[in-house]
Amino acid sequence: MTDTSHLPDDDEVPASGTRLEARLPDGLAGRLDRALADALPQVSRARLRALMEAGAVTREGVPVRDPSARPAAGGYCVEVPAPAAAIPEPQDIPLEVLFEDASLIVVNKPAGMAAHPGPGVPDATLVNALLHHCGASLSGIGGVARPGIVHRLDKETSGVMVAAKTDAAHQGLAALFAAHDIERLYLALVRGAPRPPRGEIRTRIGRSSHDRMKMAVLKSGGREAITHYRTERVFGPAAAPLAARVTCRLETGRTHQIRVHMASLGSPCLGDPVYGSGAPAMSVRDAIKASGLERQALHAAVLGFVHPVTGEALRFETPLPPDMDGLEARLSDL
Repeated sequence: MTDTSHLPDDDEVPASGTRLEARLPDGLAGRLDRALADALPQVSRARLRALMEAGAVTREGVPVRDPSARPAAGGYCVEVPAPAAAIPEPQDIPLEVLFEDASLIVVNKPAGMAAHPGPGVPDATLVNALLHHCGASLSGIGGVARPGIVHRLDKETSGVMVAAKTDAAHQGLAALFAAHDIERLYLALVRGAPRPPRGEIRTRIGRSSHDRMKMAVLKSGGREAITHYRTERVFGPAAAPLAARVTCRLETGRTHQIRVHMASLGSPCLGDPVYGSGAPAMSVRDAIKASGLERQALHAAVLGFVHPVTGEALRFETPLPPDMDGLEARLSDL
């Protein structure tokens, strides 16, 4: 079995066709889906809601279909069905190719494109585009659903990604990511400005105990996450910045790592619908709207590594996409 520990964390889901059981005590408040998610942390609330609606959750043998119902005491059973096999189809989706040879391909992924198919994203992913562009040459180590994929960017994060076209390249790239021997530099436009203006964030990141769809900084558990950041420019009054441009260099690649770490400093990425708690100043909101930004302002600007087959030193750098570039220009006028 291939070691994929170098990849950012996937959603933790139970094995196919699993039967899960939980017993809820009397006197619980709140919603049933939250109570069951707390009792069964390996299943997200969203997955439990879908299973309830499908009649796959029962209490004492009787289906319960209302996720918002008050939790009743008793024994609950959750039948997690085996997922249908998903073999991505090639799709003729334009790609901005930065480099390609017989072993690997480097692309500038646009915001809005998921790396590979998953729940709620059956197609129009980078994998679908790569299958059309590369044909059968993609490495099979990543599995049927994500051939060639060695690392990921969030769907709404733009920037440089590399994919393997051969198993040898896949294994070599995986080793580089596992050893943190990859240059990865991100550009973020954030609310306010981080304090201190530069430094290292070293925490543990795992699924939030309050919302299984989110990641969070944890006191224990999770996985170590290390981000080095530097504030390049502040916008607005120097004494009380309204926004800032920050570079982030990753040592590790946990799910939502930069978004979680910036939020932990009180400076979440602008436009982040998940971690952007607290509204930015009105002038910043106006700038976001005028720029057309409809996602987190985060771009994977630099990816550098040694070619795992040829030994050549490769480094790719891409400019800010139009939405972030337009936002930065408007922030400059604050």
